[in-house]
Amino acid sequence: MTNHRNPKRPVLPMTCTSNLFSQECASNIDCRQDDAENIFYQDLSSGNFPVDKNEEQSIPYSPRKAQACKKIPVTVTTFVRHSKYSNGRKMINEYVKERRINQGSYGKVVLYRNSNSGTPYAIKVICKSRLRKFRITGSETAMADVLREVSILKTLEHPNIINLVEVIDDQKSDYLYMVLEYVESSTVSNILETKGRIDETTARRYFKDVIAGLIYLHHHNIVHGDIKPENLLVTASGRVKIVDFSFGHAFEDDNDELLRCPGTLAFTAPECCSDTVYHGKAADIWAVGVTLYSMVLGFCPFLADSLPETCDKVISSLFFFLVCFFFIYAY
Repeated sequence: MTNHRNPKRPVLPMTCTSNLFSQECASNIDCRQDDAENIFYQDLSSGNFPVDKNEEQSIPYSPRKAQACKKIPVTVTTFVRHSKYSNGRKMINEYVKERRINQGSYGKVVLYRNSNSGTPYAIKVICKSRLRKFRITGSETAMADVLREVSILKTLEHPNIINLVEVIDDQKSDYLYMVLEYVESSTVSNILETKGRIDETTARRYFKDVIAGLIYLHHHNIVHGDIKPENLLVTASGRVKIVDFSFGHAFEDDNDELLRCPGTLAFTAPECCSDTVYHGKAADIWAVGVTLYSMVLGFCPFLADSLPETCDKVISSLFFFLVCFFFIYAY
């Protein structure tokens, strides 16, 4: 399946309703314009990334019309130097390795510390050659997802979205490094595994943070594509940050029609399970509803023993849609 960019009809921009909760969530969608807001990239959703001399996809650097703003532009470093710190720990440029944080499908996340400032960072390590071998559509490899994620994160600055600080991409190296802010925290998924469920007061606070981040993304015509408890970090102060934009898409206008199925099946909207176009923003909202259900009740309503059974549950989920609508309206 491939991304589809020829909509049958225009899609209206996402707007906030008149209730106070939506107004509170939407209060952070705008920020002061500056030079950094011009850092955005062409053809993010279509996968038309520039290629290097070896005909390999690379991160697009040419700016296009701004749709989001970032006060401090992301640093782009085109060389990587491997060395050892005085204590024998491995170093990547000025970053000293401490420990692995997580292992994802596209790469591992490792805690590094800046040797000059002492600031900790979560660095996502991507093996380019491995992802270029993994084809996700007829025309794209998994590396296209990573490049799209980098391009999107380069434009975003919001308290409920993880912040990208630097990208280290040496054409001579087989590895790409995404230097992200380090959040000493847990994910909503980890909290559910420990506590079983989240009390409604806390769930409401988490839900408000997710909605605030999502309103910001949709306001700038960006779809996340994989909202779920595993992709929601909770800081020490209790703030939720949306992470992992591997399935994200950015659009030139309000047309958010897609064909490729988004991230995680159990959190996927019913229309995404058939081989037809769907609206990415609506699919994000559905995933938020499933996430809220999982937080309050302690389990995902569609999870089954196999993927076909999970898909069947999702497709026959009209009753769940009504329950989620009631939850969201009540909150």
